[in-house]
Amino acid sequence: MDSLLDDLNDAFSSFDAQNVLEIGIIALVLFWVLRLLAGTTAMTVVRGIAFVGVAIVVLSRVLDSVVLDWLVNNALAVLVLFVLIVFQPEFRRALERVGRAGGVRSWFNPAPQTYQDMVAVLTEAAVAMAARKVGAIMVIERETGLQDVVDTGIGIDAAPTSELIEGIFQPGGPLHDGAVVLRPGRVVAASCMLPTAINQKAIDPHLGTRHRAALGVTEQTDAIAVVVSEETGVISLAANGKLLRPLDRRRLENHLAALLGGGNGRHRRGDPYPVSL
Repeated sequence: MDSLLDDLNDAFSSFDAQNVLEIGIIALVLFWVLRLLAGTTAMTVVRGIAFVGVAIVVLSRVLDSVVLDWLVNNALAVLVLFVLIVFQPEFRRALERVGRAGGVRSWFNPAPQTYQDMVAVLTEAAVAMAARKVGAIMVIERETGLQDVVDTGIGIDAAPTSELIEGIFQPGGPLHDGAVVLRPGRVVAASCMLPTAINQKAIDPHLGTRHRAALGVTEQTDAIAVVVSEETGVISLAANGKLLRPLDRRRLENHLAALLGGGNGRHRRGDPYPVSL
């Protein structure tokens, strides 16, 4: 503990304008990198690595541990290289987005922070398509970014309406295959490819590709998926790698509202699934 206090005292005693400038530059670079990673699965891992790194640094100073000091002094370069190699596709796609968007312009256009209207729109669209037995899968992004999924589809960036979603899944249309991905207040992409469920043998063999894809994306992220079967018109809801079906209008709307934080757009990690699966 004394070592940590001594380090802090030494740092502040020699603090000058140059240090302020250096810290500002480093902060801007880190901010830029984090914005690049925003909306990707890599961001979740980076947060975890940062937390562990800070904990190790604090413990090494508090405990005055030689081993932890060695890790802090020698592991940083290896860790950075590890992150760059493992998440090379995410970094590449992020840099491509910067090139397409002009670098900074899109940073100052935040998405609306409410899911309230989306619940009604998704419910209306699902019920309408179920009545006509139109197959569909709609995925709602929450805390874990789905940019990797979005990049596999066709960008849309439009306000969500029942008519838009029904039009996308119109049989024979150019976008009806694949999933629609939504973020707060926006339909961001259509015809997206989703990962399939990890444990295929545990899935009901009567379920089709859309249901397996819904289970897959909700196993690997905290997204929610609404599926309409084109064979039966049954509406299903997937979350946490589990599937709830069949659903009518009231049950679908209630479960969506509960999963999306009561319609206020803020999901609290660890909140229980609103139904028993």
